[in-house]
Amino acid sequence: MQAIDCATTVDLVPKEFQIRTATIADASIIGWHRARMFQDMGYVPANLFESFRTKSEARLRQALASGEYTGWLASLQAAPQQIIAGAGVQLRQTLPYPVGAPNEKIAIADGRQGIVLNVFTEPEWRRRGLARLMMEEIIAWARQQRLDTLALHASDDGLHLYEELGFVRTSEMELREHLRA
Repeated sequence: MQAIDCATTVDLVPKEFQIRTATIADASIIGWHRARMFQDMGYVPANLFESFRTKSEARLRQALASGEYTGWLASLQAAPQQIIAGAGVQLRQTLPYPVGAPNEKIAIADGRQGIVLNVFTEPEWRRRGLARLMMEEIIAWARQQRLDTLALHASDDGLHLYEELGFVRTSEMELREHLRA
């Protein structure tokens, strides 16, 4: 468990938060955060909330157990059982690919990618720098793991933070059609 003195990281944050790595036992709170995050963005209506939360929790248990998903949870040091924020990375393996632009130095990436998921802060704790702390933890971990890339899908509320941290918009496209329809 790693304790972080937030006063040295973000001036707006209370002085002592604790950030720890999630375990399989935390799948329930991460599933709750995931469902709340999508609900806050307007994507999960009330009648689908519990089903989405339950499916997310079950899949998170599998992903945490296999190492496909690594998560971090934040609490006040004085109340470590009260999780107030969380975030995670799902690992994905792709084929090796070239990195760089024509006429510049090009390297070959191994294809180890991470996608940032479930960045969520409980409403009463928002705007205090917790999402930034979580993202800084993720970026440091991704460097330590030597991932080739780290990607995310930003909500309108999170876009400014992610840009400040060095994320840029890319040309990735997605098929609009729901393939299971």
